Amino acid sequence: MIFQDISTQIQDGNAKKAVVLVEQAIGQGICAQDILEKGLIDGMNVVGELFKRNEIFVADMLYSARAMQKSTEVLRPLLVTEGVEPVGKACIGTVQGDLHDIGKNLVKMMLEGKGIEVIDLGTDVAPETFIKTAVEENCGVICCSALLTTTMPSMKDVVEAAKAAGIRDRVKIMIGGAPTNEAFCREIGADAHTVDAASAAEQALAYLQ
Repeated sequence: MIFQDISTQIQDGNAKKAVVLVEQAIGQGICAQDILEKGLIDGMNVVGELFKRNEIFVADMLYSARAMQKSTEVLRPLLVTEGVEPVGKACIGTVQGDLHDIGKNLVKMMLEGKGIEVIDLGTDVAPETFIKTAVEENCGVICCSALLTTTMPSMKDVVEAAKAAGIRDRVKIMIGGAPTNEAFCREIGADAHTVDAASAAEQALAYLQ
């Protein structure tokens, strides 16, 4: 079945073959949503599980995420035509004062692999920017990343800014990064701390469904 073939190429991180198979599926008249869910997202789900079990590495995930991204670009016009909506929206960024983005970029790609629309705010993101984006884009989740211990307080500032804006009851705030942990998450009043990109994508999806 072509869905399984697409899934396999995503798992293998072979963007070129994945795109060819997606184009073949389109040519066969298969609806874009089925290609997305049964082929692309299925493949990324497998990749996420393998990563959580330490059976593949970050580089492997990046190749798979790139294959997913290239394939989705081919599908996107059809998804729009079919009226397929993303499961929800999330904004993501590295917090103010921190310029590291590898982890953030990986989480972004895994979120997209779950069918979530992601607004990437980049690095050194001010708390007000997270909140403004969440309000204007109607995001259900805010994802904050930090690699430096000195920038961790900015995560609390995001939580407090969300409270001040009156959106805390409808927007979940997730944090991650090497220096963060569950205790810190509870201390600042965030909703979830995740230890890797695959777990972050699963948690965000659970919040948005």
